[in-house]
Amino acid sequence: MALPATHSQLRLDLGVEVEGDVDGIEMGVLENGMAYLTQRGLSTICGAARSTIQEITKEWEDNYGSGLEPRGRAQFFSNYLREAGYDSYTLYMEVERNGSPHYAYSEIVCMAFIEFFAFEAQRTNNTAMANFRRLARYGLNKFIYDALGYRPTDKWIYFNDRVSLLHDASPPGHFILFKETTGMIVDLIRGGLPVSDKTIPDISVGSHWGRYWTDSGLERRFGERIKFEHNYPNYYPQSMSNPQTPWAYPDEALPEFRRWFREVYLPTKYPSYILKKANVLSGGKSQAEALASLYTPKQIGG
Repeated sequence: MALPATHSQLRLDLGVEVEGDVDGIEMGVLENGMAYLTQRGLSTICGAARSTIQEITKEWEDNYGSGLEPRGRAQFFSNYLREAGYDSYTLYMEVERNGSPHYAYSEIVCMAFIEFFAFEAQRTNNTAMANFRRLARYGLNKFIYDALGYRPTDKWIYFNDRVSLLHDASPPGHFILFKETTGMIVDLIRGGLPVSDKTIPDISVGSHWGRYWTDSGLERRFGERIKFEHNYPNYYPQSMSNPQTPWAYPDEALPEFRRWFREVYLPTKYPSYILKKANVLSGGKSQAEALASLYTPKQIGG
């Protein structure tokens, strides 16, 4: 893959699902289903020198947050991407494959480049124009999916398989946090969070509730919590240490947990957790912020 235009990009907590070179165009799909072109692939599809792609990428980073009005081609990219809601300080995303950094340009960024070289550059070219027309009808995501023979996996499988394994896991007289947080997890999956072995929301709930349980001396009110056996599906890396032994809590504490979950965790702990997951979301920070506000009380207009 191409070298980065800058060394300042944060690496995403995502791997490459599939990658290939199709007709000289390097492309791939990340684990969250986001299709991308490499810098070399982007230069090929634009009919432009790779050094020019690097220059534009560097110009974006130099202008980002500077407060200066962009000029020339930088103004085109600023207008195009800002209007599309793109708000990252780099034009690529850094991911890791086989221990090496990879640099991925998303669909919205790629289409900005292609349109620029098709219609806006001082020297437009027929390659960019032909690809712009083709992708305007087809869509870059579908183009990459079809070119690589990629079919998205079921986004619910990680969650559903845990539901099946934990169906009868609650010890008699006790509740487990996974079952009590399934509504939140469903909301997150519907909102685009790839819940998998890298994002397990009930662990966040469990760590905060466990501290609250201990700090508040809830054992004196409700009785002792106990360990129970929990196994991750065998394709989870966590399954290597099965069986897990998380806590189960007395049923008498369930109303208190639900109150705490509704009044404390969701409004004060959950937003911080989900914002830290921006790097696994295809929409990045803006999508994370939208998910973080899911449980914010709605204001009633006067």
